[in-house]
Amino acid sequence: MKKSLIDLAFLSEKRKDVLLLLDEGPKTGDDIKTALNVKSTSIMPQIKKLKDGHLIVQDKRNIYQLSGMGEILIEKMEPLLDTVRVFEENYDYWINHNLTVIPEYLLNRINELGNYFMLEADLNRLFEIPEDLKSNLLGSRYIKIFLSYFNPLYLEIYSELVRKGTELHLILTEPIFIRMEKDYYENLKFLIESKNTEIYICNKKVNLENVVTERFCSLVLFDKKGKFDHQRLIDYDESAIKWCEELFLYYKEMSLLLDKL
Repeated sequence: MKKSLIDLAFLSEKRKDVLLLLDEGPKTGDDIKTALNVKSTSIMPQIKKLKDGHLIVQDKRNIYQLSGMGEILIEKMEPLLDTVRVFEENYDYWINHNLTVIPEYLLNRINELGNYFMLEADLNRLFEIPEDLKSNLLGSRYIKIFLSYFNPLYLEIYSELVRKGTELHLILTEPIFIRMEKDYYENLKFLIESKNTEIYICNKKVNLENVVTERFCSLVLFDKKGKFDHQRLIDYDESAIKWCEELFLYYKEMSLLLDKL
């Protein structure tokens, strides 16, 4: 019985690695062995299976490359593998947190988060702003933030950023805005009156923190019970920054600009 293309491409790590390697360009057998750090006895049978399945071809100089069908398959295969990697690296996090705050078109491109890492809470500094986040914010030229939980320490950072000329775009959920207007009126007034600041109010009930600058992005999802557990995704990949910027714009479009108190 003929092996299915899915089995051929995915059921062997070695075959998958060969396909991904050849996506970079034609390779000799020695190139493949060196790049994958394998012996001929383990890799040549897998190369033969890929040839027999017409996913790779071999020329007279014994150089291997993707076939036309192989090129199409790998083009579709890489986003899927990247998506699997995103979820697998922190499987428990993704299954226990609410993904409905992410629009479907961005969920379908969650592979673009790429090489993120999880910033775990320091129990000794649970209600402080994580140092990695703080230093990245203070080093950024522009900052876009969607915020649905309140931490007064953020107000100090926002004010410091605005004073140094950082361009700040801030979306607040309505309950956060009401809290700030009631208890931190002067801080809020200062931000609103600053020329390099825009503040928006989102009336939709959303539990989310999304931060994006020109240098990094950060994402906080609440768990499925609506609780904030201090776990934070940090990412420096260009694709992830673009993804988080689109998430910010998604909520900006449903928010109202606040021009005065």
